[in-house]
Amino acid sequence: MTKVYFVRHAQPEHTWEDDRSRPLTAEGKRDSKAVLEVLQDKNIDVFYCSPYRRSLDTIADTASYFGKKIIADERLREREKGLNGNHHGMFEKRWNDHDYHEENGESIHMVQERNIAALMEILAENKDKNIVIGTHGTALSTILNYYNPRFGCKDFLRIIDWMPYVIELDFEGNTLISVKEHFHIEKEFKGKSRADKKR
Repeated sequence: MTKVYFVRHAQPEHTWEDDRSRPLTAEGKRDSKAVLEVLQDKNIDVFYCSPYRRSLDTIADTASYFGKKIIADERLREREKGLNGNHHGMFEKRWNDHDYHEENGESIHMVQERNIAALMEILAENKDKNIVIGTHGTALSTILNYYNPRFGCKDFLRIIDWMPYVIELDFEGNTLISVKEHFHIEKEFKGKSRADKKR
C-alpha cells in the first residue's frame, strides 16, 4: 500500500502581492511545527511539493527531520488566480462548472488535470512508500473531487480555513483505498471578500 499525506500549507501573509513567493505568517511558521508532530512517526520516504514558498516552508521542518530533500513539481502549484477570483460567487461558479474560469485564471478542471498527472507519476515512482505532498486548498480539493465527484463547493469551503491541514490517501496502485483526516488548525482565509466574511 502507498500512503500519501497531503499537507495544505499553514497561514500565509495574505497582504503579500506575489503568490509564488508569499511567506508564512509568524503564526503559520509556528503552526507548521505541528505538521512535524503529526508526521514524525509515519516513516516518510519522500517529499514532493508545490514550488510556492508557503507550501515548501510548511513541510520544511518535517523533511529536515527525515533527512530528505523536497522535490518541487510545478504541476502541484495552486490555481492561477485571475481578476476578482476569490469570493463566494466565483467559488460557486467554478465548482458548478469545472471549465469556468475568470479572466487570466484557471478552471477547476485545468488545476485538476495537472495535479492528477503529477500524482499519477508520483504513485508510479513510489509504490508502497510513504509520501508527503505539500499542497494548497484548491489544488487539494480538485484531487479529492477526482476520486469523489460528490466533493464540491460546500466541501471546499469546509476546509478553506484549515491551515495547515493533513489528510491521508491510501492507494493500491492507482486505486484509492481509504481517506483519513489527521489534523487541521483553523485560521481565517483572508483572501475572501468582506461579503463572504459576513456569511
